[in-house]
Amino acid sequence: MSNDFTALGIRQTLSKILKESGITVPTPIQIQTIPYLLTGKDLVAQSQTGTGKTLAFLLPILESIDITKACVQALIITPTRELAQQIDKEAKKLAIPLSINVVSVFGGHTLEKQTHQLKGQPHIIIGTPGRILDHARRKALELGGVRRLVLDEADQMLHMGFLGEVEEILVLTPEQRQTILFSATIPSKIRALADRYMKKPQDIRVKTPSVTLNEIRQIVVELNPAEKADRLCQMIDEYRPYLAMIFCHTKQRVIALNMELIRRGYAVDEIHGDLSQNKREQVLRRFRETRLQLLVATDIAARGLDIEGVTHIFNYDIPHDTESYIHRIGRTGRAGETGIAVTFAVPGEEKYLRLIEQGIQAPLRRHRLKYLREIPAASIITAAGIKTESTRKKAADRRPAPSKKATLPSHGGTNLRSRRKHAAPTTSDDRTKGRNAKRSRPS
Repeated sequence: MSNDFTALGIRQTLSKILKESGITVPTPIQIQTIPYLLTGKDLVAQSQTGTGKTLAFLLPILESIDITKACVQALIITPTRELAQQIDKEAKKLAIPLSINVVSVFGGHTLEKQTHQLKGQPHIIIGTPGRILDHARRKALELGGVRRLVLDEADQMLHMGFLGEVEEILVLTPEQRQTILFSATIPSKIRALADRYMKKPQDIRVKTPSVTLNEIRQIVVELNPAEKADRLCQMIDEYRPYLAMIFCHTKQRVIALNMELIRRGYAVDEIHGDLSQNKREQVLRRFRETRLQLLVATDIAARGLDIEGVTHIFNYDIPHDTESYIHRIGRTGRAGETGIAVTFAVPGEEKYLRLIEQGIQAPLRRHRLKYLREIPAASIITAAGIKTESTRKKAADRRPAPSKKATLPSHGGTNLRSRRKHAAPTTSDDRTKGRNAKRSRPS
């Protein structure tokens, strides 16, 4: 097994940049795919989130770019803005020292601004299907020079109804190109797409049981619908997560739950598709900087977000398929860390639990809660390990100084919430001034 990137065929300059970022040892998906991709052949890779697949396709692309040619040579298509942003950030860290120009295009920013960036003759384009097509139709983006094309999270593009747009983009690129497809699962429609547009692709599957089994403690809480909000708050108070993400099915439920948690005094905000790109970026920045403890989200945040320090995932609404479950809980237990995933199940949802158990090939531990302490929080936290000391220290360095007016309970530095027992109801004016400002009222 190769223990460094140069052994995989990556130039010393790139390996040095990776080392400076703390990346020295390739992951299994990188070891299996990078040497093959450097040959220029097509590839279908099945790998779960959090396995290092972004570098698996980015590094061979960067090795292939000819900076003397002023045209788009590589195109990376992603299902969501967040994933496009994440890949863009990774790509620019590696590309700028090599004088490789990277531009990302996705919704939430004006077409005019992106059109201006496209005039700078980028070598690599990263974007969502709709926005890539918008620019191509306006003749602002020319794809005739593309030699490397990546479809990242292909099953999610199928789930979101983007396959038609993806096929339109594929038609606009040269037939003599390398096509790379990464997906957590390979449904029949994705396989059919590969058969139509790829040339004898190599199939690589990296099994990562740690994504769903070893690194994440999974729990199912069986309860009535009316109990959900109270049980969620009880578990947050008992487990005291460092950072937690709470998933709901729809933006309406996200908004309602976020408002309820604000009313109860938690440091929380929401993310869903109706927010502007600027607002989404603000919310994610505050969450990453630990100025929020809780993030309520739709499945838009289930893929592509790599946020250090997420210790708990709460499926407030149970996922209806295995892929969504895997990607939701995959926001924790990343990069060798551990986490806890709690799924609420109400009467009538047993079929979804069975579907998930079949998909992950493991039983989920069920609890019918009459009392919260049926699941001892301390033992779960100990079993999960929560955070390594190095990660705690890095996050603690970013943490605002605690207020001298209040003494927080001792919990090993894993909870950044400042809560009052009697939180005043919030108004629209309160939310305008700051959703997570501390609120209290006289007893």
